[in-house]
Amino acid sequence: MTRRVIQFSTGNVGEHALRMLIERPDVELVGLHASSPAKIGRDAGELAGLDVTTGVLATDDLDALVALNADCVVYTSQAETRAQEAMAEIAAFLRAGTNVVGTSFVWLVAPDQADEWLREPLAQACADGGSTLYINGVDPGFSGDTLVYAALSVSGRATAITVQEVFDYGSYDDAEFTGVSFGFGEDPGHTPILFLPGVLSSMWGAQVRDLADLLGVELDEVRERHETWVADEPIDCTMMRVEPGKVAAIRFAVEGIRDGAPVITMEHVNRLTEAAAPDWPFPPEGRPGVHRVKVDGDPGVEINAHVGTDVADHNQGGVIATAARAVNMINAACEAPSGIVAARDVAPSDHVPGLMW
Repeated sequence: MTRRVIQFSTGNVGEHALRMLIERPDVELVGLHASSPAKIGRDAGELAGLDVTTGVLATDDLDALVALNADCVVYTSQAETRAQEAMAEIAAFLRAGTNVVGTSFVWLVAPDQADEWLREPLAQACADGGSTLYINGVDPGFSGDTLVYAALSVSGRATAITVQEVFDYGSYDDAEFTGVSFGFGEDPGHTPILFLPGVLSSMWGAQVRDLADLLGVELDEVRERHETWVADEPIDCTMMRVEPGKVAAIRFAVEGIRDGAPVITMEHVNRLTEAAAPDWPFPPEGRPGVHRVKVDGDPGVEINAHVGTDVADHNQGGVIATAARAVNMINAACEAPSGIVAARDVAPSDHVPGLMW
């Protein structure tokens, strides 16, 4: 069955999702949303960087897109800094009976752990329209759910779980959002958005708590930790130029604590070029990035996942993989029961159909 699909946004992730929707034979692109005036009225093929004309023109008319009665919307518009507006956009589709898969609102990667102000209106919109909402990505997302489930499935006993993203962000051209959010290039005394109290826990704590629930583990608390590394020499990279004395690497984690010790940890080590933070963990085999799960216990399991091994570098690969995490769920979301679903609610094979043609 060919699904009629709308792509919502054409940013870093949206551009790749749009390309996938145009190229895949099992979906039909019927609508495209763009917020930039420079993109309105342009063909989807052009905005996707493809040498094709689709006849689908970008619009910022939400009502017109809802009226298309598509099977599904791929929602990749940045939502965390415009939560009420984004929630209204998603809810409009859900109430109209259009399913939504997306990469925004990372708080909904583990929807049972999300705050009521976000979860309840969207759950009601699903109920009103008999529709389904699925939010996921790579991290938060795949590494903290599907990759962990795979590691735990071959464990006889788990005593501690660590999920890591260890990535060189130097080649990532996103100083305006990622750079600012992480505090790259700033004084070490500066507090970036990510390190404001409660932000780390809101983004990664949901998967910590959700995993604890799945394992039947009662946590004493969920806590945050973070640190920075400052450059002693100038660092030039695609992300930005970092002057001496400014932040060129960060390390942070959200930990689920039981009996005074962390038993579930979601950790990031992000640097700008391999010159930064030489004493912090690096990916294996000289690679520039890894998403890793380590399960302590019997027999002890470690899984290292790498993206960008063929035509894209690791940062580009991460963006493509994030888009794929949503696009690959279109058919499953269309067939799922009404409501907000999580990775724990679907089979890993639900992300597979339609990938080879």
